[in-house]
Amino acid sequence: MYRVTKYPHGTFSWADNTSTNADAARTFYTDLFGWGKIDEPLGGGMFYTMFQHQGEHAAGFAAMMPDMQAQGIPSHWSNYVSVDDVDAMIEPIKANGGTILVEPMDIFDSGRMLILSDPTGAQLGLWQPKSHIGAGIVNTVGAMCWNELLTRDAESAKAFYSAILGWEYYGDEHYIHITNRGRNNGGILQIDERHGELPPMWMVYFHVEDIDAAMKQVEALGGKVVTQKMEAPDTGWFTVIEDPAGAVFYIMQLAKADPWEE
Repeated sequence: MYRVTKYPHGTFSWADNTSTNADAARTFYTDLFGWGKIDEPLGGGMFYTMFQHQGEHAAGFAAMMPDMQAQGIPSHWSNYVSVDDVDAMIEPIKANGGTILVEPMDIFDSGRMLILSDPTGAQLGLWQPKSHIGAGIVNTVGAMCWNELLTRDAESAKAFYSAILGWEYYGDEHYIHITNRGRNNGGILQIDERHGELPPMWMVYFHVEDIDAAMKQVEALGGKVVTQKMEAPDTGWFTVIEDPAGAVFYIMQLAKADPWEE
């Protein structure tokens, strides 16, 4: 009930980590979530790791390229939305105030991707699958379960993603829920001066069985618990985590995970 074989257009399908300290971060994630891994060669001694969970791809990981590190780019998680045709997205993105940061490119026989910046400054990947659909398992313990935009201009973000992906929304001034083709598809959180200099970004959530035990394990493995445990009413408990290389993400103990239905 949590395995995926196809993502509808406009659905979050993948997240991967780019790290300035690959050895420490890779070990952190495999120990924290119990993930296995498959290392796929990229050439030049570099590898892309497919983290494995219950025999399925769960998330991706790669060491940051030296030229990126030289630019001072920090370790980070990237989020990807599945689309039917990456190239067809270029004009809608530009017409609605977005910027193409990485032009469409083929990733071997896995798929075709581009990276955009939305009008509020948050970066997002679009993924046209070929042999790799994205995560083969979602919403269960040890898997991606949510994706969230932190932005200082929620209304502009809503208009942009509605125009290019057809997303719809519900909620209130405290939290905006995204729906795509009738399915829950993440959220939008308006940030303000209370968040300091936090830049606009998309964040990934991973489901854990016991939030308190996971928080203790994070610290024991060399990571950092950034925020206190917080409750999302009728949804579960969550907190922000920083891995040993500085990449931030959420862990969440869901009260009840949504099954995947195709």
